[in-house]
Amino acid sequence: MNLNREEVMATKRDSDYQVGYGKPPRHSRFKKGSSGNPKGRPRGSKNAATLLSEALSEQVVISENGRRRTITKKEAIVTQIVNKAASGDHRAIQLLLVNQIPLIEARLEPSQSATPDAPPPPALSAEVKRARALEIARILKDIGYLDQVLGATPETSSASSSKSVKPEGHKS
Repeated sequence: MNLNREEVMATKRDSDYQVGYGKPPRHSRFKKGSSGNPKGRPRGSKNAATLLSEALSEQVVISENGRRRTITKKEAIVTQIVNKAASGDHRAIQLLLVNQIPLIEARLEPSQSATPDAPPPPALSAEVKRARALEIARILKDIGYLDQVLGATPETSSASSSKSVKPEGHKS
């Protein structure tokens, strides 16, 4: 058994080395100065959140009331959603209510405390949460959104909710 000097040194060095989890064999490790991902992520590349933020921050020129104005794309999107919701677009209304009500409530809660040292307000009880949900449902019903989602038309839902009332001038 002829072992050269390097092999003898390697066996002495490796004899006390345990191979296991997080300890790969020395011969299969990355060589000094080289990486496991040599090309890697290029410098200056951006993630999706950064790309979205930059795209929404871009300026666009709009014509409003006969005048040209420069606003960000984010402002244009919000304006369009709010205008569609105001004109009765049910999807826009849902988008605003579902996404904006929690944000508005979160903004209002910290301002209710007079000082920064004041303890946070108590958590909402189930009764208060239920009352808020019922109020939102009432608003959605008033604008006809629930009727559309549930498949009922406003005429049938109002007719079924009212008792049979005989029209004036009708004789039976």
